[in-house]
Amino acid sequence: MPHSSKDKKEYCGVFGIFGHKLAVELTYLGLYSLQHRGEESCGIAVSNGRKIEQLAGMGLVSDVFTETALKSLKGKTAIGHVRYSTTGSSILRNAQPFVISHNKISFSIAHNGNLTNAVKLRRRLEREGAIFQTTMDSEIVLHLLVRSKKTKFEDRLIDALGACEGAFTMLFLTPDKLIGVRDPNGFRPLCLGKKDGKYVLASETCSLDLIDAEFVRDVEAGEIVIISRDGLRSIKPFEGKRLSPCIFEFIYFARPDSHIFGDNVHKARKRLGRKLAEEHPADADIVMSIPDSGNDAALGYSEQSGIPFEIGMIRNHYIGRTFIQPSQEMRKHGVKIKLNPIRDALRGKKVVVVEDSIVRGTTTCGRIKAIREAGVREIHMRISCPPIKFPCFYGIDFPSRKELIANQMKSVDEIAAFIGVDSLKYLSHEGMLEAVGPCQDSFCSACFCGDYPTKVSRKAVKSPFEK
Repeated sequence: MPHSSKDKKEYCGVFGIFGHKLAVELTYLGLYSLQHRGEESCGIAVSNGRKIEQLAGMGLVSDVFTETALKSLKGKTAIGHVRYSTTGSSILRNAQPFVISHNKISFSIAHNGNLTNAVKLRRRLEREGAIFQTTMDSEIVLHLLVRSKKTKFEDRLIDALGACEGAFTMLFLTPDKLIGVRDPNGFRPLCLGKKDGKYVLASETCSLDLIDAEFVRDVEAGEIVIISRDGLRSIKPFEGKRLSPCIFEFIYFARPDSHIFGDNVHKARKRLGRKLAEEHPADADIVMSIPDSGNDAALGYSEQSGIPFEIGMIRNHYIGRTFIQPSQEMRKHGVKIKLNPIRDALRGKKVVVVEDSIVRGTTTCGRIKAIREAGVREIHMRISCPPIKFPCFYGIDFPSRKELIANQMKSVDEIAAFIGVDSLKYLSHEGMLEAVGPCQDSFCSACFCGDYPTKVSRKAVKSPFEK
């Protein structure tokens, strides 16, 4: 679980495959490779051509899907979902994919993203008599879909999605179709692949790699791909909007071995590290990362600066989603349970510590304290993105402005003093955009600058179902 953190929480990942005899097993593997995008719950829905069955549970993919559970699911077309609750509570009824039956037709949905107009839509639907079973904005889409006056499923889907604003990468499963959707702004990634001649849809290409599938292309912003026995059809029913892929996918969320938004994540992060070294050099003996998310940027910083890269901390990969800390004595050891410094590598050294970002700052404090106690002479922290000052409304659990350390503290020096480093420098906004490459003018970087690509309200950051 390379991305586990109290400061930054994942959102969701989706995977689907059409017409393959090993659909359930391949979906299980696909979700395994997307575990970094959500550790809270997971589920698989499968169609045998007549009906759809679903199995979901709280916890990791390996915990929910036992061998017996997998064997209980029968069918050749499936979708899967891993989740972190960016909206809605952490409860079993919110685990996706959702499956509903309406007017003698069953279908299922798996959603990555956040609807920014969920409050408005939910209130309208409730006035019209809708009864909600979950606290998920994804359920709103289902209510909109069944209320459409259109006859064909894809026309109903266009009606429903046309009312939605914000980020929605979605997979839909009907008894005889697999449908993939990416919102007109293209906030979240979705790729198309082929396995044994059968189409696959996934949040990231690392899923395709795991099952030996061929990457075909990215699903475009505003595109709906409809996969059936007749093959693949593509429609683009939405008006063109500002293309806004999330830059934080490159900085932190996507796996380094994935190819998203036309680029390899590992290479993009190394470029961020190189640019960081250009902008903010340091007099130091070694460069180290906070593993694992800072590794690639630290390598780039080392290569550009000429300062040797050193493994300064070891991550315990056997820690689960939660580590019970009922006493002060156990809480005191919480940081070292997950990350332990290598004292012989750090003692007496001036160290550049490269991290991908700082959100609240509390987790960073504990890590820096552990490094300091290993006997380093100086700690110079370098962050491979600008200060995060604004909440995210598009599916990342960045908290309200009052919880963001860069928003609450008056200066970078004040943050440096709070977390306990000798110096702290952030990559500039311009440097970040330059490093990520040719699409730099289109990325959503609202969490750094407050320029949201869609209309948002303060209510959008909370679930419309929660008081």
